[in-house]
Amino acid sequence: MGEKAATKNYHHHNNHHQVFDISVDVPTQAVSKCFDDDGRLKRTGTVWTASSHIITAVIGSGVLSLAWAIAQLGWIAGPAVMFLFSFVSYYSSSLLADCYRAGDPNTSKRNYTYSDAVQSILGGAKVKACGIIQYLNLFGIAIGYTIAASISMMAIKRSNCFHESGGKNPCHMSIMSFTYSSIGLGLGIAKVAATGTFKGSLTGITIGTVTQTQKIWRSFQALGDIAFAYSYSAILIEIQDTIKSPPSEAKTMKKATVLSIAVTTTFYMLCGCMGYAAFGDLSPGNLLTGFGFYNPFWLLDIANAAIVIHLVGAYQVYCQPIFAFIEKWARQRWPESEFITNEFEISIPGFSPYNLNLFRCVSRTGFVILTTVISMLLPFFNDVVGLLGAFGFWPLTVYFPVEMHIAQKKIPKWSTRWICLQLLSMACLLISIVAAAGSLAGVMLDLKTYRPFKTSY
Repeated sequence: MGEKAATKNYHHHNNHHQVFDISVDVPTQAVSKCFDDDGRLKRTGTVWTASSHIITAVIGSGVLSLAWAIAQLGWIAGPAVMFLFSFVSYYSSSLLADCYRAGDPNTSKRNYTYSDAVQSILGGAKVKACGIIQYLNLFGIAIGYTIAASISMMAIKRSNCFHESGGKNPCHMSIMSFTYSSIGLGLGIAKVAATGTFKGSLTGITIGTVTQTQKIWRSFQALGDIAFAYSYSAILIEIQDTIKSPPSEAKTMKKATVLSIAVTTTFYMLCGCMGYAAFGDLSPGNLLTGFGFYNPFWLLDIANAAIVIHLVGAYQVYCQPIFAFIEKWARQRWPESEFITNEFEISIPGFSPYNLNLFRCVSRTGFVILTTVISMLLPFFNDVVGLLGAFGFWPLTVYFPVEMHIAQKKIPKWSTRWICLQLLSMACLLISIVAAAGSLAGVMLDLKTYRPFKTSY
């Protein structure tokens, strides 16, 4: 009964490479029931929990830009591009699922994060490149979420002002509002039912509504918007780390990926297509800004308040890796600095004492100020979403998963499979480049008429 249990390694979650070896005298049978092969508590995740995690992570504030994206591409290219992105996301996610364990899918060492997988399989300069891209992407997401949350708060004020004036004063404000996609979808269906017609054309927004040049740039930007809606590769391995085995985590994750991609694509098609059917060429950046009515105003208020609450929490989650990186770097760079290392205990009546670190307080406050100022200077959600989608799509969703798959499976260079994988990667790189160009063109166009820090009523 009292056999010496195998030594268990507990790794710090943010990859500080600190390892604590602890030997405990516990029954071997109890170890197998309570712990996994890496010494961590037994994982309990299933296909259903993994699918729900993916769906929750994917469906966010970027969904409501899909109607605008389909409006630029039309009834043929719009849905086709969305299906293309869903297929690429599924395929690359399947490759990435095999990277959770570096060798044998049942017994090899686990990789707990995306960067862990890159480090164990590729190593070298690619690890640093992956880290830089991930941190820049998180920084951009923090800016995008700040824009979305602030615009939703302004939308609540606009809706209430319009209601209080009895509809006589539209309370003009240069804004876009964001809310949960389900409410936007419901209002889109209601709009189509009220008019009894499906608007839009096979080739997208017509020349005249926009110029030929604008149509090209906006079509490119639409690719970035759709890419952003499918961006979840960076957290896939973390989700996979919650899954129990047997069967192997990779096999379960691939099933979860099929299910979640099918659900999100169906939902995206509904949101994007119903929005385009309701508004045609005039489809707004999201489904709630161009309805032409502000009632039921209480529903719009609830929706926008919900998106603010959602994004405030999401901002905290997405920024934690950046905060951890900054604080780790500062401790290593100035280990003797009391400003960086010392913590002060603050007594709070009725609660346990709070440990305040001055550097953490100053650096995090400075980060929030920086993202807020940039958001105020560039409050163009669609353009920012397009840039984020373009920036993160090729490297994180395609390039690193493909390269890790080639290295892991030892695929010979210039073999048919190697060439096909490289062609996929190059095609996705081209999509990212044109999407980034279209989004930058959108920013430049918006800057011509925008006045920073001013709101017109």
